[in-house]
Amino acid sequence: MTTAAVIIALCQILVIDGDREGNFRRIEYALEAAQAAHADIAVFPESSILGWENPNAYRLATPIPGPDSNRITVMARKYGLMIAIGLDEKDGDRLYDSAILVDKTGKLLWKHRKINVLPELMIPPYAQGKPEDIGIVETEYGRIGVMICADTFTDNHFERIKQLKPDLMLVPYGWAAEADRWPAHAKDLELLVTRRAALLKCPVVGVDLVGEMTQGPWKGRTYGGASLVVDGTGKVLQTLRDRDVEMRVVEVPVRNLDKR
Repeated sequence: MTTAAVIIALCQILVIDGDREGNFRRIEYALEAAQAAHADIAVFPESSILGWENPNAYRLATPIPGPDSNRITVMARKYGLMIAIGLDEKDGDRLYDSAILVDKTGKLLWKHRKINVLPELMIPPYAQGKPEDIGIVETEYGRIGVMICADTFTDNHFERIKQLKPDLMLVPYGWAAEADRWPAHAKDLELLVTRRAALLKCPVVGVDLVGEMTQGPWKGRTYGGASLVVDGTGKVLQTLRDRDVEMRVVEVPVRNLDKR
């Protein structure tokens, strides 16, 4: 077993509901900075293209693979980076809260559909992913797992991941709360991510966004940033700014790394 560092870019961007072109622009700005900082993997938040719990996504979202995910693959090739990002996925009449992992050649390695979709927040709600589809993918940076935000609340999901022995876990978050609950709400995110990293005994990267929810019963709640990286012992390696956009690279120790 070998351990080496992977340079991960935490891309804590502003996401504006429904602003596909603006959000893609902000994604690309972050990728430009990540490439300049010699990152290996760039990790983005949940629903980075259209915004989380945005009912307009039923009209605007595209399949995976499809136009939105294809733009991500083109960016991965352009900047030579592996990318993990959350984006809404249309499949027939269903809308999924999904995340993809794309390698630096633009190959789509993995897709995860969120399981804990909080159906009370949107009518009709996101379709649910299946727990049996939880998995990991072999990459040049080790065995990587991808889940989304509230999926990390469920012990059984992480017991399933633990059995698969991941070397690295990437989690796009949409961590929202009433404005007066920040920055204290960031501590809840930290406690959750550290608990999961200690369970898996591998690093966990949780990337939140900044912005505001504009739809549904949580309208007006804000996203507070505070993205973080936790190592396999549960130690916080880095935490990003409170309620501000930021791209920061972190050297993350990953076991079983055969980096080419």
